[in-house]
Amino acid sequence: MAKADESLLGAQSEVAQERYNNAANRCYYACFQAAIAALQQARIFPPGRREDWGHAFVQAAFVGQLINRRKLYSAGLRQVLARNLTLRHKADYAPDLVTQRQAERALQRSREFLDAIRERVDGHQA
Repeated sequence: MAKADESLLGAQSEVAQERYNNAANRCYYACFQAAIAALQQARIFPPGRREDWGHAFVQAAFVGQLINRRKLYSAGLRQVLARNLTLRHKADYAPDLVTQRQAERALQRSREFLDAIRERVDGHQA
């Protein structure tokens, strides 16, 4: 969670400095890193090497296992990774810029996502 928290702080700073593309990137990685922490807490690891946390695996395992199957997290978190990834792709690869509104919404989604995971991971509930 330390990496996720650092990425979230980076996103907050980037929004404050009006660097919305960077904020979108940091929002996605904050959620991605938090999802890995949640999966590790639940003892769910990628096939093969335990350190190979691919983006598709993390998203599918978080939603499929932790939300749909085990019901450890709210269904309201189901689309956060996907939405933030889409926005990150826009920020990193598309000619269009991320708007202030998009960055602020991503930041809010990310805060809620990290708060939910932090509560369970830090509380060591599995």
